[in-house]
Amino acid sequence: MLKNKGTLIPIGGNEDKGIEENEQYTQEFISEGILFHVVRESGGTAANIVVIPTASSIPVEVGENYLEAFNTLGCTNVKVLDIRSQEDSKKQESIDLIKAANCIMFSGGDQSKITERIGGTEIHKIIKHRYKTEKGFVVAGTSAGAMMMSNEMIAGGSATESFIKGAVTMYKGLSLIPGLIIDTHFIKRGRFGRVSEAVAQFPKLIGIGLAEDTGMIIKNSKCRVIGSGMVIIFDGRRLRHNKHSILKEGTPMSLTGMRTHILSNGDRFHIDKKKVKVLAIEAPFI
Repeated sequence: MLKNKGTLIPIGGNEDKGIEENEQYTQEFISEGILFHVVRESGGTAANIVVIPTASSIPVEVGENYLEAFNTLGCTNVKVLDIRSQEDSKKQESIDLIKAANCIMFSGGDQSKITERIGGTEIHKIIKHRYKTEKGFVVAGTSAGAMMMSNEMIAGGSATESFIKGAVTMYKGLSLIPGLIIDTHFIKRGRFGRVSEAVAQFPKLIGIGLAEDTGMIIKNSKCRVIGSGMVIIFDGRRLRHNKHSILKEGTPMSLTGMRTHILSNGDRFHIDKKKVKVLAIEAPFI
């Protein structure tokens, strides 16, 4: 994998308490613990932070939530870039904000909205270029904002379908980190089966299941877990039984030889080397 100088921070999301069916009451809110890491990696409270709530169906409310949250941490230069179409992505003011930002923060919602409205545009190209070439440049995202970072992106799939071929829909993401497939709300929404099918389709890629209030700081190929929950790593390189390519849609699947790791705060994973380093038990909590 080519070395990237910037930093990615995919986050598993953490819903507010309230009515789950109504997005207004289930914002992808990032706790101060996770958000603190975003601010620190971006250069501190004076950093230029641009929030992009494109994935949300209520972008104004989501943007206001982030402004309040960053303000709570003492941030002094936070702006919301409300992109609702490809035309919005082409506006010079949008391009200027992306060029000046130290951190781009993508909200949760529907990841397909991000790829449809931003994918292939000038700001997409700028974000990819800056991530590859600029040390200290941060791209963070929660839920949908995390999932779109990969090339092979999970666009949908019902956890209730268990492990059935065709239950998972895959689209192309923004390809910031092509070696991963990222899923979020992993534990709470029971998404083990859908990440497994995604890895069955692309066994050379590493599947990442992020619990809520949990994220990873990724610098080049080195990942460090942050937050209160767990990260599940799916490594399908040594699958001994995988018939995804020959099964019919709707057929129950089976896999053998899938290697998994369960990581928590402070643990590390090297994407290229496929190696895990677990935080020593006597080490301080990070």
